[in-house]
Amino acid sequence: MKIFSRISILIVLVFSACKPQQETMSTDKNMVSYKANSTYWQQKVDYTMDIDMNVNNYQYTGAQKLVYTNNSPDVLDKVYYHLYFNAFQPGSEMDVRSRTIPDPSTKIGDRISKLSDSEIGYIRVNSLTQDGQKLTHTTEGTILEVTLAKPIQPGASTTFDMNFVGQVPVQIRRSGRNNKEGVALSMTQWYPKMAEYDFEGWHTPPYIAREFHGVWGDFDVKITIDKNYVIGGTGYLQNPNQIGYGYETGKVERPAGNTLTWHFKAPNVHDFTWAADPDYIHDTRKGANGVTLHFLYKNDPEIKENWKELQYKTAEMLVYYNEYIGQYPYKQYSVIQGGDGGMEYAMCTLITGKRKFGSLVGVTAHELAHTWFQFLLATNESKHEWMDEGFTSYISDRCMNHIMDMNRENPYKGSYKSYFNLVKSGRQQPLTTHADRYNYNRAYSASAYSKGELFLTQLEYIIGKENVEKTLRKYFDDFKFKHPTPNDIKRTAEKVSGIHLDWYLTDWTQTINTIDYGVKEVKGNKIVLERIGLMPMPIDLTVNYTDGSSEEFYIPLRMMRGEKSTTATQKADWAWAYPFYLLETSKTVKSVEIDPSQLMADINRENNVGRP
Repeated sequence: MKIFSRISILIVLVFSACKPQQETMSTDKNMVSYKANSTYWQQKVDYTMDIDMNVNNYQYTGAQKLVYTNNSPDVLDKVYYHLYFNAFQPGSEMDVRSRTIPDPSTKIGDRISKLSDSEIGYIRVNSLTQDGQKLTHTTEGTILEVTLAKPIQPGASTTFDMNFVGQVPVQIRRSGRNNKEGVALSMTQWYPKMAEYDFEGWHTPPYIAREFHGVWGDFDVKITIDKNYVIGGTGYLQNPNQIGYGYETGKVERPAGNTLTWHFKAPNVHDFTWAADPDYIHDTRKGANGVTLHFLYKNDPEIKENWKELQYKTAEMLVYYNEYIGQYPYKQYSVIQGGDGGMEYAMCTLITGKRKFGSLVGVTAHELAHTWFQFLLATNESKHEWMDEGFTSYISDRCMNHIMDMNRENPYKGSYKSYFNLVKSGRQQPLTTHADRYNYNRAYSASAYSKGELFLTQLEYIIGKENVEKTLRKYFDDFKFKHPTPNDIKRTAEKVSGIHLDWYLTDWTQTINTIDYGVKEVKGNKIVLERIGLMPMPIDLTVNYTDGSSEEFYIPLRMMRGEKSTTATQKADWAWAYPFYLLETSKTVKSVEIDPSQLMADINRENNVGRP
């Protein structure tokens, strides 16, 4: 009793002081060029590529024309390309990292180190010119360093012409040939890709099996390949009649000759991906707003039924994401069997297909959601992987809960459990950690996917679910076809809610501070709450009285400078530096619970309930 009295005095004192033709779409191209009255700019690329693929030795030749527009205010005297396939070689950084990290991915392990010359991946640049002038260039692992013949002035464009050769690696990670399900070619990150230059400078990290970042632009790609192969991927097919392939119907009437040239155009994307196999079944289904959904999968009786059923669910997913984020702006999307798991790309995804139906739907829901989070809202996922994976996990968990009729009150519980295990492991690193620089693969996954998802689930707790939904829609409207940063989602949420959130972005993403609030003591009509963890939060509190009634209380955090809309009884703000908070009620208290919704990631819920 004496302890309670001292605490009460302390609290009182503290508070007294205080189509066959190219499809079109609506984009914001004019909004992204450099303007004198705008501080935002982004570069632009236009690719024209002719590829000749040899399906016998998995080697290909390429001619690439790249028109690069410098919308920055800076003069550029160098440019850089990514050569991702060079990572699939013994001794590469991806190989060595996989063999030295404490918990290597089972998808890589030591496999790269054992590849023979005919099994490795590579991209080799044979010639490169700038506006007809030969350029000096050096290959350093997965990066091509290019010294320009003539600097690119702000607002100017220049044309690079390149000839290159490549070899598709034995399936290891996302890209490759003959994956475990027999898909012949998974062609992701397969071409020399211009690195991004933005307000932070050049982004040229080596490829170590993590994430990507790219420049917005238009792609015009022709792929010549064995005529028995069917291709799916990014862009709109331009020549169905020439190749004798009814891309909308799946009907095949191949012309004479050994090869066919498939011609695709993709407007305003930041990547181009394709996959090919001679045994693909190709189905189509009309989705919302005239979008054609394409499904390409192996002619395998074991998976056919699931892939047929998947098509209905994918159409439902598109409707859900359109409603809760924003309208998908292209006229096609393809779900393609390939790769080694699930990975999102421009206007398509590659997923492994031999799964139980729930898993097949789940991975498709996740990868399709990536179309909005990272593809259309093109964050630098190497630096802000939590915005990519976390936001995708959040909306896909909600989507799955809806379309699969799960009816879970909290569909995010798995991510809370994952985050709590990460904290207990002692291996947590801040979300500002570069995707390649996590000490453990499991720590990366728990951070990017789970802790990243909790950024939005806890935002529901802080500003309200309706405001989070408004935030996501406004975020999409304001930043689609751009490269948003963490500050952009924070500022969007602030504008929607009127609540200051700098403290939240700082603590949750830039530190490993944890949340821990507890019920210190209950006596009569007095409740003492305690902040134990370093990270601040507002408090939702349920109080049950001895007369059988109950009451909800809301205690805003002072540094929020605002409150969420709630029917609960609002009390005085709690300033973060004060470790205790005294709440007096009008009735005798039987029990108290902090955060009954369990949306707050409190690492110790045992002290969230208190009784006299």
